[in-house]
Amino acid sequence: MQKIKKGDKVVVTAGKDKGRTGEVLQVMPKEDRAVVRGVNMVKRHQRQTASQEAGIVSKEASIHLSNLSIADPKDGKPTRVGFKTVGEGENARKVRVAKRSGEQIDA
Repeated sequence: MQKIKKGDKVVVTAGKDKGRTGEVLQVMPKEDRAVVRGVNMVKRHQRQTASQEAGIVSKEASIHLSNLSIADPKDGKPTRVGFKTVGEGENARKVRVAKRSGEQIDA
């Protein structure tokens, strides 16, 4: 089970965007990277297409997972992620838990 998933609120812990928060748009587990909305913005030259004009476009670049931390559901500060089994027997499932507050991250 992954510690960071698409849709999670994360805090950047290192790099030029340190301290900024955003939502994970995409996770690339093989490269250990993720794309976060509004973080690690880069400028790219865009060729004209039928639907888009040519020009310089700002878009999010991927950031290494080691530089991200899940935002605690209670107060939004960075936290580590632990795992806990909820339910019993066939209904048992593994859920992510914030180490800082003990709150469940998964819905």
